[in-house]
Amino acid sequence: MSTTTELSETTLLRFATAGSVDDGKSTLVGRLLHDSKSVLTDQLEAVEHASRSRGQDTPDLALLTDGLRAEREQGITIDVAYRYFATPRRRFILADTPGHVQYTRNMVTGASTAELTVVLVDARNGVVEQTRRHAAIAALLRVPHVVLAVNKMDLVGYEESVFAAIAEEFTAYALELGVPEITAIPISALAGDNVVDASATMDWYGGPTFLEHLETVPVSHDLSHCHARLPVQVVIRPQTAEHPDYRGYAGQIAAGSFRVGDAVSVLPSGRTSRISGIDLLGEPVDVAWTSQSVTVLLEDDIDVSRGDLIVPAKDAPATTQDIEATVCHVADAPLTVGHRVLLKHGTRTVKAIVKDIPSRLTLADLSLHPHPGHLAANDIGRVKVRTAEPLPVDSYADSRRTGSFILIDPSDGTTLTAGMVGESFASPEPVKDDPDDDGWDF
Repeated sequence: MSTTTELSETTLLRFATAGSVDDGKSTLVGRLLHDSKSVLTDQLEAVEHASRSRGQDTPDLALLTDGLRAEREQGITIDVAYRYFATPRRRFILADTPGHVQYTRNMVTGASTAELTVVLVDARNGVVEQTRRHAAIAALLRVPHVVLAVNKMDLVGYEESVFAAIAEEFTAYALELGVPEITAIPISALAGDNVVDASATMDWYGGPTFLEHLETVPVSHDLSHCHARLPVQVVIRPQTAEHPDYRGYAGQIAAGSFRVGDAVSVLPSGRTSRISGIDLLGEPVDVAWTSQSVTVLLEDDIDVSRGDLIVPAKDAPATTQDIEATVCHVADAPLTVGHRVLLKHGTRTVKAIVKDIPSRLTLADLSLHPHPGHLAANDIGRVKVRTAEPLPVDSYADSRRTGSFILIDPSDGTTLTAGMVGESFASPEPVKDDPDDDGWDF
């Protein structure tokens, strides 16, 4: 790997923001972009014009992120807004996610690839149910770093005691969930305190500003030593005069690295071969690693199709038709025991049945409500799913890419549930498999 490649990878931070409605997420992001000089002149002029038309004397920086007309009219964030910006120390991909409970599902999307999640809290309200829900989702998604941004400190007189009480309550809750690292920062997004520049009115706080923490938090993008996984997206057969016998298996490497000569297995069939070649951007290479889109050629002419998983022969995950997972239900219609669904794992989609819902998490005290029978929108719980075909799944704790899946409504393609395979803070309970007589009994 070249020095340039290493630098570009280690200086990129993907992070997501979350918080309740009116906690000031969009204002925080707007302040961050504005004060870090990441806003183009024409963008700022458009915001200033829109703010004046509303009768505001100062620019409403929230308009920098709330791009949809409905968002601007209602004053809430509805969709995930992705922003790309950079400072001399690091590049950033920001997912600004909605705070309204109705759009909690969007946080799952925004935080699923994040290395850091910012949970925003209004200093006047403290930790509320939506705060706890966002902390739980961050823990479920194994986000390694969580920042508690206590906003609107200007409205509580910049009192240290207010900040300390909120930080203590949130930290205790997040640690119980298993969040590995929590950093609390008192800010005022509207006034700019501790966002990019240190606050002159909170001299009792000796930690980094929000941007300083984002620039210096350790982030590891080195997934080359993880379990190597290549989900096959397409089989390439040109069958031209130049390439009459070419058969390549193309996809994006989800984790680990592959090298020419490696012994590999193709799952779920279990057939084995060796890598005879790797093509990257049309050129042959000896080795390829995580996130690169490649075409792999095998020594043997074996049956490989879209949805198969190429893995090292000595490091293959178990294939199973019975998957236990912690899920966040994102659809308006409930998920029920006996629900017929499609399960999408990597590039493979199979029929499945929800065999049991062992528990639902109660956010207030992290207790488990046993066998609720269904999960409503935004509920977090445990499920047992039986698939029509064996799937090679990793534990989500080992691989966020190959340990995750979504459940889909087969009638209209609606995404129902986001799932994380294996153990979590919601401990699984034994599941009893009941016979099924409706044609989906696998």
